[in-house]
Parts: sequence; structure tokens; C-alpha cells
Amino acid sequence: MTRLHQVIARDSGEVLDERLFGDRIVRFLYSHGRERAPALFGALTGPFMSRLLAWANFDATLGPSLLGNRRFLRRAGVDLDECLDPPAALTSPRRIFERKIRYWECRPQPRDRAVVVSPADARVVVGSLDRSSLISAKGKFFSLPELLGVDRPRWRERFDGGDFAVFRLTPDKYHYNHTPVAGRVVDAYPVDGAHHSCNPSAVVELATPFSKNRRFVTVFDSDVPGGTGAGMVALVEVVALMIGDIRQGYCETRYDAPRPVEPGLFVRRGRPKSLYRPGSSTDILLFEAGRVGFAPDLLRNQRRADAASRFAAAFGGPFVETDVPVRSAIGRAIPREDAP
Repeated sequence: MTRLHQVIARDSGEVLDERLFGDRIVRFLYSHGRERAPALFGALTGPFMSRLLAWANFDATLGPSLLGNRRFLRRAGVDLDECLDPPAALTSPRRIFERKIRYWECRPQPRDRAVVVSPADARVVVGSLDRSSLISAKGKFFSLPELLGVDRPRWRERFDGGDFAVFRLTPDKYHYNHTPVAGRVVDAYPVDGAHHSCNPSAVVELATPFSKNRRFVTVFDSDVPGGTGAGMVALVEVVALMIGDIRQGYCETRYDAPRPVEPGLFVRRGRPKSLYRPGSSTDILLFEAGRVGFAPDLLRNQRRADAASRFAAAFGGPFVETDVPVRSAIGRAIPREDAP
């Protein structure tokens, strides 16, 4: 496996080298530790160790001084000008990771309500659960029945053979998730699991890792009046190493008056829905078969041969992520009458 991992900058098309946090440790743990010391591996990817690592890195007295806030901010490329709070308020790594931004100004979204938007600042790849599709990725990132939980057979049936998008949030990213579509919440529930790393090396080494981690599933009906018109859409928020919690709270206006995410709630597109507490993590969007057309540039970038991606080892060829801003277009709804 190549040690280099590169992504495509969406705005410029430039190939960017990604500096993976804790990469050497993660590669050793998942390539050697998992088989040679399974008990230790299980302990290190469990909830207790994940919470302990998060506390040591983001909350302990020595954590901020050892990490060096300003050094981290420079290295991570955090834009202080877009933050809602002044720089003086970002006094710890946790506050940096949980920062709020003026998304209504610095993350504009398309006016066309039929456009599906990115739920996060993230690196994205798209795929299909239909084996006959040109972008088939069945059984690579997740097992659909396992991902959605054993007690939700209706959603497994609904999304079987459909399409998906995987959004990888790196530790430097803005960590609020936003609603990808407008519609009504029809189901919202947690699924228990582990805290595996979302580093590409770990994803490749561990079969269907995202359906093994703890996660929160929200299903939207976007075919209701005022909705995006993409059918049923599931947003699966997946925790990772050092993610102790996903705090749910939908905000209709900016970050004001968060409301519980529960069945019956109508959500507008592109609004804050939840917050990872903190570290790297992953969002997965699931679509019914034939109800979304992915953005052409994401499909082109994914097959670019001039970028090195560690995912290539799992897919037998180029499989490159595109760096996308939250609330940017990732696809367009296909009306039910036009679906194949």
C-alpha cells in the first residue's frame, strides 16, 4: 500500500497531499496489532480508550500547551476569519474542533431546491450498491444490513441497490453536520459499536469498518411538500477514534434554539443538525435506487490516475476523494416518475 494519500481540491482541480494525523500508529495498529494482539486491539478501539485519548488530547491541562494551538491552527489551515467566535475564545483544541462558523456567509448553497448538498466539510467518494453499476462499491466501506441496524429491516430493503456517498471528516475540519436535503424526519436512532479509526489505511485493512462503529442514523422523507424530491435519504453519522459523542440538535436559524432530531420534524436543507465531539469521523448518505444523480466532477475526480489514494488497494484502481465544503452540491434529485 502506498504511504502517500492524495485528494482533489474541488475548486481548482489540484492534487493535494494529505497529512494523515497519527498515521504511523494507525498503520501499525491495523496492519499488525489487529492480528497479533487482538485483545489489545479491541481495547484500543473501545469506547473507554477512545474517551481517554480524547480527554488527553483535547481536555487535559497539558493538552493545549503540548499541542500548541497556534501551531496546530497554522498546520491545519483553519481559517479564523470564518469563525463565529473571536480567536481569543479558541483557547483549547476542543474549542477549535467544536468551533462554529458563519456558514450562511462562507458556505453558500445552491438556490435550486432539487440539489442535494454535502453534510460536512469533508473528503468525499460516491458509489452504488448495485453490482451492475459503473460505480459499484458493494461491500467495501460498509455492510448495508449491519450499518442500519438489525432491528430496521425496512430501511435495509428501501436502500438496497441504491447509491451512497462517504464523507471523511479530518481532525482539522469544521465538525458540525448539516442537513443534506429538505424533508421530514421519519426515523432517528443510535446504533452501538466500536471506535475504529477513519484513516484510509484502517478503512482498507478492516472489512466494512463503518458498519462496525457506533453511529446515529437519521432517515428523511424528501418527497414531502417543500422537500428536495430525492425520495428517502439516510444520513449515517459514524464515530471514530477519540469521538466520544454525537450531539444532536437541529437549528432552523444559524445555531439558535437547537431542537431534538426526532420523527415528525421538518428540516430545511443546509441547516446545522449535529456536532461530533471531537476528532476524525465519517458521514454516509444513502439514497434509494435511481433517485440521485451525482455531480459529474466528483465522478471524474474519483477515477483520476494522477492522484495516489490508499483506497485504490481495495478497489483495484483509482478511487480518489474530492475535498468539498459543507452545503456545496454533490448531486441532484431525480423525481420518482423519472427514476429507472
